[in-house]
Amino acid sequence: MIEAHALHKRYGRLLAVDDISFKVEPGEVLGFLGPNGAGKSTTMKMIAGFLAPSAGTARVCGHDVVSEPMAARRALGYLPEGAPAYGEMTPSAFLRFVADVRGLSGEHRRARIDAVVGRLSLQGVLRQPIDTLSKGFKRRVGLAAAILHDPPALVLDEPTDGLDPNQKHEVRTLIRELARDRTVLLSTHILEEVEAVCSRAMVVARGKVLADSTPAELLARSRYQGAVSLLAADSIAARAALDGMPGVSGFQQEGVEGRLYVFPQGRPVSPEAVSARLRERGVEYSGLQPERGRLDEVFRRITTGEAQP
Repeated sequence: MIEAHALHKRYGRLLAVDDISFKVEPGEVLGFLGPNGAGKSTTMKMIAGFLAPSAGTARVCGHDVVSEPMAARRALGYLPEGAPAYGEMTPSAFLRFVADVRGLSGEHRRARIDAVVGRLSLQGVLRQPIDTLSKGFKRRVGLAAAILHDPPALVLDEPTDGLDPNQKHEVRTLIRELARDRTVLLSTHILEEVEAVCSRAMVVARGKVLADSTPAELLARSRYQGAVSLLAADSIAARAALDGMPGVSGFQQEGVEGRLYVFPQGRPVSPEAVSARLRERGVEYSGLQPERGRLDEVFRRITTGEAQP
């Protein structure tokens, strides 16, 4: 549905996108994960037809974005970063304007506007100027405009950036609903978004793809997956009790509360074995729990080239 092959984008001496290739299949939600300036937005603008590639090709539903731009754009819904719109317009006027630009007419035009207004719950703000809406509702208006022509593919650039937790939850729920019958490519630097929305994640930095995996596969690369953490009344005594225990590779104490992490060697550390060992040695503890891994740690190591300890 969405395909990029050897995409490059150069601005003078700056190579913003360096040989990026990928495919997004029907039903997938692919997250572009990377730090600011990684090349995510530039890649998405090339796929959406807003920027011409310096080299390489991009296709949407089989249509080349350079040689068949109108066919590619008809198959694509695009939400730019920040969901820009005409602030003096109301959502009602803006959606009518987008419908006209998309060439919708007659009963089909009315039906599509009604459908997106209902799906994105815009009924209560249709007559307000867009500039007066919350960020969450502005994103809803942007998403409504992006799906107004019922495209099979969506490109969403930082769809929840700057939203409060409730607004993020609302927009992510909407994206999951939209993804049921569409192919979705979204960019983000918010790590929790990958687990919440994406079926696949690509880590991008310095214009290059550094990893392409499912969120679960990325988590499996975390040092913390399979670890056990706990709060010990005496962390030195806890370390001494667990030192040399089979399957334990090391320890680390973190956070304000001083949570002690017990790292695995090979297979996951057994919480039951840790608990039994501490009780046997008379070490008081609380809050013992297994760890599932940390995307932030994996992301940092991938994007900085830092070796795993």
